[in-house]
Amino acid sequence: MAKTAKTAAPQTRWAWVEIDLAALRRNTHTFKSLLDRGVKLMAVVKADAYGHGAIPCAKTMLSSGADQLAVSTVDEGVELREGGIDAPILILSEPPIDSVDVLIAYDLMPSVFTSDFALVYGEAAAAAGKIGRYHLAIDTGMTRTGIRWDEVCDLRAFLDFHRGLECAGTFTHFATADEVSDWDFTLQLKRFNSAIDALRAEGFDPGIVHCDNTPGTILHPECHYDMVRVGIGLYGLHPAHTTIPRIELAPVMSVRAKVTRVVWPEVGDGVSYGMHYRVPRRNIQIATIPIGYADGLSRTLSGNMPVLVKGLRCRQVGSICMDQCMFAADVNSVRAYRPISSIEVGDVVTIMGADGDDAITADEIAELRGTINYEVVCDFGLRLEKIYV
Repeated sequence: MAKTAKTAAPQTRWAWVEIDLAALRRNTHTFKSLLDRGVKLMAVVKADAYGHGAIPCAKTMLSSGADQLAVSTVDEGVELREGGIDAPILILSEPPIDSVDVLIAYDLMPSVFTSDFALVYGEAAAAAGKIGRYHLAIDTGMTRTGIRWDEVCDLRAFLDFHRGLECAGTFTHFATADEVSDWDFTLQLKRFNSAIDALRAEGFDPGIVHCDNTPGTILHPECHYDMVRVGIGLYGLHPAHTTIPRIELAPVMSVRAKVTRVVWPEVGDGVSYGMHYRVPRRNIQIATIPIGYADGLSRTLSGNMPVLVKGLRCRQVGSICMDQCMFAADVNSVRAYRPISSIEVGDVVTIMGADGDDAITADEIAELRGTINYEVVCDFGLRLEKIYV
């Protein structure tokens, strides 16, 4: 039986995100157990660890079996280094040329796929008396980033002439790894394997070879190769319905708030901007919580989402405001939302997570929003204070 966490609310605001580090450790162990001995686990902590907090999550993952980290931007890598993390960090895209001095100063590995960037990066590394380590990014069909799969040898021939550069890895990214049997995935994998074979045939060392993302790691163990890159799965969320039967994950993030105001309005009274909701009958409490669309609670959910109070579902009503929203507690209802005892100021409300025998998941919220669970957790992590439990 799930229970609401007893964590105290932040002193400055009664709305927060809870991050369950024990669940994060379990998920890391779970993914590590899928890998053969010697296969590395790269934990993706971009976008502030998908809204979960990059430094605490990175440290937890590294202590639980992760070998390397991946981020999206140079600033994200700098944050990790300044947070005391010394594990290898890969920038998943080729950064601006202007960032090369920062990359070298903080020992960050960029992805490389253009000769212009590589030349400047290598020159800066050599001038600093260092070696500029990088991962070669290959475009095998996603058409997003990387050198074309059939041009890798020409680029490596150029790069390997520079004394300041060293290829530490070679990778691609799959667009449809969440499909159990998919023509596009098969084609991308064939192109990647062809590129790796061509590099080796020409005498180039590809370094650490990696291509599996979260769904690929779960569904396609045949291409774990030297390392896998796992992102959303570490945070206890499935990348697709196809992975749900294959692996058990524990959600890491919950979102909670405390009631700041309670009223018993008159029949017909309106709630929030536009008064799109009006109180339909007596014995309905309207309670306010300090969380809104600036905190990741999308305005598109207005009047179309539940919250959990005392283990029961209540309906959010009225337009969601920037910093607040309201919900209705109908003490007489016997329909979709069960009757609930009186709400009081200070009661804990769960927007996402478990309370009693019920839970509101990121997937449920994503479906209501018409998006994916990735966006839901990233949005909640933007402004709300994080409490680690």
